[in-house]
Amino acid sequence: MFGQRASLRSGLTKTRQSFFGRITSLLRSSNITEDTWEELETLLIQADVGAKTALALVDQLRETAQANGVRNADQLQQTFQRNLVQALEAVARPYLPGERLLNVILVVGVNGSGKTTSIAKLAKYHKQRGDHVLIAAADTFRAAAIDQVKIWGERVGVDVIAHQPEADPGAVVYDAIQASRSRGANVLIIDTAGRLHTKYNLMQELAKIRSIAQKQVHQAPHETLLVLDATTGQNALNQAAKFGEMVGVTGVVLAKLDSTAKGGMVFAIANELKLPVLFAATGESVDDLAVFDPQAYVQGLFED
Repeated sequence: MFGQRASLRSGLTKTRQSFFGRITSLLRSSNITEDTWEELETLLIQADVGAKTALALVDQLRETAQANGVRNADQLQQTFQRNLVQALEAVARPYLPGERLLNVILVVGVNGSGKTTSIAKLAKYHKQRGDHVLIAAADTFRAAAIDQVKIWGERVGVDVIAHQPEADPGAVVYDAIQASRSRGANVLIIDTAGRLHTKYNLMQELAKIRSIAQKQVHQAPHETLLVLDATTGQNALNQAAKFGEMVGVTGVVLAKLDSTAKGGMVFAIANELKLPVLFAATGESVDDLAVFDPQAYVQGLFED
């Protein structure tokens, strides 16, 4: 767990040194005035927390500070950090709860979000836990996508079930489930097409894949993970809403966290969409995937 916390903290370096560093300086100011609350809201919005969630967080901090007579700067910052942790813990839950013979994980997200590398990192994570993992290359609309998954599969030592380009993605999923059973795999990670979330046909295709998984494996998919690019800010929130409507997203993988100075959108995801962030990609290495820990995340935003 220490390694996970250190990785998460390292991935937040840019965020900690920019907007949340300025928030720390603001809350340590000796005089808390009306301007303080307005500036805090502005900084939160700039950090991709989003206007709605930023307003809610500032109002909560102001009310708590007034009710408890908080005047000390350290107390104010501690209170704010505690409120942020609580916001994330309100939607937090374990990843893949329960024991099953086969765990089916559907991974969705737009092209360029870091979906393929996140799948490789997730496969490596499961291998390190002792799982027997297979990957289904169900993004058949792009030949490059199949090739990329195969390359990553080789790098992490995981077999990939694939068909020819433009094959029926549902057929790939069906065959991958059969292969999982025949080979004794207990984890199947399904890659999917990642064209823009505004494409209606893509969402219909994802719903079809989900339906095939449900018919073949009890209660599948057991996780539907949405990979979001941390650098895209509020656009990622719109993506999460669209995917959630169509395929029932159960959790988020936050990719490219180390590449952004804006780490605040996790609070909007929790507050507005009621979705937990389950993993955070904290670097380019295949090992750079941290189990998301709300307390470690918030500490990583503020600690010097």
